[in-house]
Amino acid sequence: VLSRYHRAGGEEVFFLTGLDEHGQKVQQAAEKRGVAPKQHCDEMAPRFLELWEKLHISNDDFIRTTEDRHAKVVQDILQMVHDNGDVYEDEYEGLYSVSEERFITEKESETGEFRDIKKLKEKNYFFRMSNYQQALIDHINDNPDFIQPKHRKNEVLGFLKQPLGDLCISRPKSRLNWGIDLPFDTDYVTYVWFDALINYVTATGFGTDDESYNKWWPCEYHLIGKDILTTHTVYWPTMLMSAKLPLPKSIFAHGWWLSGESKMSKSLGNVVNPLDLIEEYGVDPVRYYLMREMVLGQDASFTMESFIRRYNSDLANDLGNLVGRVSTLIDRHFDGVVPPKGDLTDAEAELSKKADSISDLVTDNISNMRLSEAVEETLQFVRAINRYMEQMAPWKLVKSDTGRAGTVLYTATDCLRQAVALLQPIMPARCEKILHMLGLSMASAKECLEAGTPLGDFEIPFPKIELPDKDLDKVKDEKENVMSDGKISIDDFAKVDLRTAVVTAAEKVEGADKLLKLQLEVGGETRQIVAGIAEHYAPEDLVGKTIVVVANLEPAVIRGVESNGMLLAASSDDSVVVVTVDDTKVGSGIRIS
Repeated sequence: VLSRYHRAGGEEVFFLTGLDEHGQKVQQAAEKRGVAPKQHCDEMAPRFLELWEKLHISNDDFIRTTEDRHAKVVQDILQMVHDNGDVYEDEYEGLYSVSEERFITEKESETGEFRDIKKLKEKNYFFRMSNYQQALIDHINDNPDFIQPKHRKNEVLGFLKQPLGDLCISRPKSRLNWGIDLPFDTDYVTYVWFDALINYVTATGFGTDDESYNKWWPCEYHLIGKDILTTHTVYWPTMLMSAKLPLPKSIFAHGWWLSGESKMSKSLGNVVNPLDLIEEYGVDPVRYYLMREMVLGQDASFTMESFIRRYNSDLANDLGNLVGRVSTLIDRHFDGVVPPKGDLTDAEAELSKKADSISDLVTDNISNMRLSEAVEETLQFVRAINRYMEQMAPWKLVKSDTGRAGTVLYTATDCLRQAVALLQPIMPARCEKILHMLGLSMASAKECLEAGTPLGDFEIPFPKIELPDKDLDKVKDEKENVMSDGKISIDDFAKVDLRTAVVTAAEKVEGADKLLKLQLEVGGETRQIVAGIAEHYAPEDLVGKTIVVVANLEPAVIRGVESNGMLLAASSDDSVVVVTVDDTKVGSGIRIS
């Protein structure tokens, strides 16, 4: 998402991701499967690449640490550190965590956070990390944005208050042979973290492409999980200092996604598979939810309830209904062509002021790694467009002042264009579809909307997620079968405009088993409504009937069809009966009181 935002802003971006494939855990996994480690890695890597494609991740490079280009750079940097006098051989005895693939202290072992701990005594090579402790502290203090967010910086500085030990950077081949050989002793392989961290400079072209390396290193950001904070903020900078290479400009540690209030864990059975969500609801809504709900740097909680609530509220209702409303009104009243801008009033000036500021607000939030705030600012802008539409009511204006209605629809659609373009880094596929519905592309969406632009075909961008029938039945049992104790005044009731209407035509809504589209004559006016009665009435059963409708409801778009009212019906557990007026003396458009 960050990469897409920066690209959309005209900046050049190099987005790197990949796999570290060496170490004891990989060797053990391969042995368990009865295959060689390289074969195991070759079979695993395509799964990640396929997943990245399904998630619409736009990485520029995908590096595997088993690649030849990487092995050479690791050995070159190891030799540089060795030649600088920062590597020595020593015998070490201590506690080793297989799960973390590193030696740990007694205090760390007591925390319970490390698994599969063994006591080891062996001869190894060590990196004089302690030589760079003060230089690292000074760098952190002199560069406030080097470690983000601030509480992670404080965590690292707290860690560095204790004497920093030296780092074991080798594993004897007698215990582990799956790794990159040390250039100065081929009886050892390189410690997996010393190897893996170097991938960042390998991919940018260190030692092979000076132009690329000088362009992309040091990087703007390492975006990492909080569980690998120490390796990236202590090991990696000191390694670079020893090799006399520039340090990354910023290291940002994000939090974990929790299932409810618990960390996701296979043993707890609470792991949420993102592919299942994608299969059910599409990749872009999942991307939207993840960006909106996580404050970068903090943990976030996933529940299915919060996902559905966010989807229905932000995407189906706020954004989706706005797209449907402007598309339907322009199609119906302006032959599917964007109307002229016309003369602007204070209402347009107020909305334009919001439009002028929204891009800068989003850019500022993105630059400061506040992705969730960038999303919320954009949705607030969408809600402002919706409020403008409700206040201006172009569906009413068009009856008396077509030009003014056209101005309202032009203004709303142009602002919608801007909002959708800002959301495109989060929902690339859905936003491109919406822009196509507005007759635009990502390139043309950067410029103001032109009057006369023909709209594309409309389809509902975010169909509302309905609760399963069993949940609806439960709601009915709890609520609908109990008469409300709430009382309203006669003045409140008088606000509801109930009118008789004659059904002149009826048909099923395509792709919706429960919906009928009805054409009505209400007095001298023709209008259309959508009703959820298709399971109880055939279309032909209603034609010619006089029904009762709520005539002063605001229009709504239901499954891509605009509905201008609501009919009255009585329902029980297994039936729905439409209220009809059988007296032929009662015409259409008569007010019910």
